[in-house]
Amino acid sequence: QVQLVESGGGLVQAGGSLRLSCAASGRTFSSYVMGWFRQAPGKERDFVAAISRSGGRTRYVDSVKGRFTISRDNAKSTVYLQMDSLKPEDTAVYYCAAQYSDYDTLARAVAAYSYWGQGTQVTVSS
Repeated sequence: QVQLVESGGGLVQAGGSLRLSCAASGRTFSSYVMGWFRQAPGKERDFVAAISRSGGRTRYVDSVKGRFTISRDNAKSTVYLQMDSLKPEDTAVYYCAAQYSDYDTLARAVAAYSYWGQGTQVTVSS
């Protein structure tokens, strides 16, 4: 089992920045592709970003490209999401997730991820 705990959410004004952290407990953190998802009220949980096992490749949903940066520190068993130039439409609960992939695939589907954090609220005011 891998347990994931997000932190760093909060309330910011449009144009501001937040850095989310996701700390993992358990073994073999480096064996997992890590992803960030978000869910706004009344909406589906949607893919935001993913990072390969060694951190060499990343993938983003189009709406956050150039604004968000996913990174990981395997020595600290932590994945990060740096969010810059935040917009009101970024408001959501943000979840980190872990996926084991034989081919280091940066999956976008919720169903591809086996372990989930509890979520952290990000609210961007206009």
